[in-house]
Amino acid sequence: MAPRERADAARNRRVILDVTAALLAEHGPEAVTMDRVAAAAGVGKGTIFHRFGNRAGLLHELVAESAADLMAAVTDGPPPLGPGAAAADRLLAFFDAMARLVIDNLALMEVYRSVPPHPRTGEFHRFWRDHITALLREARPDLDAETVGRLLMDGLAGQTVPDMVRAGSSDRLLAAVAQQVGAVLRA
Repeated sequence: MAPRERADAARNRRVILDVTAALLAEHGPEAVTMDRVAAAAGVGKGTIFHRFGNRAGLLHELVAESAADLMAAVTDGPPPLGPGAAAADRLLAFFDAMARLVIDNLALMEVYRSVPPHPRTGEFHRFWRDHITALLREARPDLDAETVGRLLMDGLAGQTVPDMVRAGSSDRLLAAVAQQVGAVLRA
């Protein structure tokens, strides 16, 4: 059993993550320095280093938190994202949720790609790949589900997403993601 986190440590962790997210959203990746985060969070820089190791660890924790929330929604949340809906509906809901996660965390995702991989990166990617593959196999057994799923997921990692978000076309992007997934689902 993992040791229980102290209340002050949990509070500091939450404040540090919230401040980091706010700095990213308001000022971009260059604003996320350990000094600025510590000052804005009202904690010592050593607290951040002790908890997260370095800037990359801090950024990884923000990404991991969002990814873990989406994983929980997929495994235990209500349908259609969670269990209980048809595979096609779940796949559409998953890609909508993943696209929204990327859109809502665009600055974080861009800087995240520039730091060494987090130990949980492989776990998250395997989960997404396995989830998408299983849903595609159920909805479209005639497809190479693993390859088609990877190609669909790769579309959210390209330059089109940040270009459209910055152009104010997030709604258009979400509609296009649904159209793309829907086209794959139609026999």
